[in-house]
Amino acid sequence: MNFLGGDGGDDENDKEKEEEAERERQEAIREAEERRKEKHRKMEEEREKMRQEIRDKYNIKKKEEVVEQAPQEEPNPLMRKKKTPEELAAEAEQEDLDDFTKLKNSIETQVNEIKTQIEGKCSLQ
Repeated sequence: MNFLGGDGGDDENDKEKEEEAERERQEAIREAEERRKEKHRKMEEEREKMRQEIRDKYNIKKKEEVVEQAPQEEPNPLMRKKKTPEELAAEAEQEDLDDFTKLKNSIETQVNEIKTQIEGKCSLQ
């Protein structure tokens, strides 16, 4: 009946195995996503090739796109990086700096300056 040294190593090994399994799972998910994106990219290339052949056959000009950027895909919300407390604080600060808040802070500062000037000129004796 040795309770002190019995299962300590097993818990640590189990934890390491779970972490390794999770890393492997995340890697498998990432690789599957990359394969899916590559498959869709190839399909779109084939479609574009067919479209171009049709345009050439019927002498149709391709519409010129003004902004020709690859659409930014929204990252999977489950895979996003968690924000640090510093990043959350910075976002909160940016929200505080909207126009209305800037105006409010400016007015409060001016009121405090006037209050200080008045208190300096008027003294109770």
